[in-house]
Amino acid sequence: MKPSRRWILGLALVGACGCASDKAAKKPEETQAQEQVAPEPIRPEPASNEKVSKKDTNGDDKPDVWVYAVKERGADGAERERMVRKELDINWDGRVDLTTYYDAREEREREAMDLDFDGKVDSVFFYEKGVNIRRERDLNGDGKPDVWVFYEKGKLARKERDSNGDSRVDYWEYWENNQVDRIGEDLDGDGNVDKWSRGTPAE
Repeated sequence: MKPSRRWILGLALVGACGCASDKAAKKPEETQAQEQVAPEPIRPEPASNEKVSKKDTNGDDKPDVWVYAVKERGADGAERERMVRKELDINWDGRVDLTTYYDAREEREREAMDLDFDGKVDSVFFYEKGVNIRRERDLNGDGKPDVWVFYEKGKLARKERDSNGDSRVDYWEYWENNQVDRIGEDLDGDGNVDKWSRGTPAE
């Protein structure tokens, strides 16, 4: 085989390998794009061992508070009812808008909210010993959080955001003394901060 033909054949093989590599690299991204997470319902199906009690707080003869409890035995062996969840209809339209979950000590553990009244959770508050430590928001309704807000000792400490919908944080705000101290941005999508700045936070 002549040298010129060998070069042509070699370039063709390299090109073929390059195309195959590109296609292989795109497959995970295409698969990820096709994957969809169902948004959490604001009103989960009751467990078989849960007992519900209903309350009408506005006198319209329709329940607007639902309290779920389970029977269990305490440390003394006596049977008792423990509240595990409370649902509220805050705008009195007959549908649940706020669901609060409680731990074994009946302390608030998580609050799920339906802010746009579509029956799906779009904001969740997390608690430790009754204190809010984190908040998550689903801004585009795809069932995955886009904004994370972290609190330390009751004060805002950090905000994180997925601004392009790829399920990875690409924007960070660090707060001190109730104001933004510094902002980090990931410009190339590798999950690391490429640019640090100080100033007004993004809207």
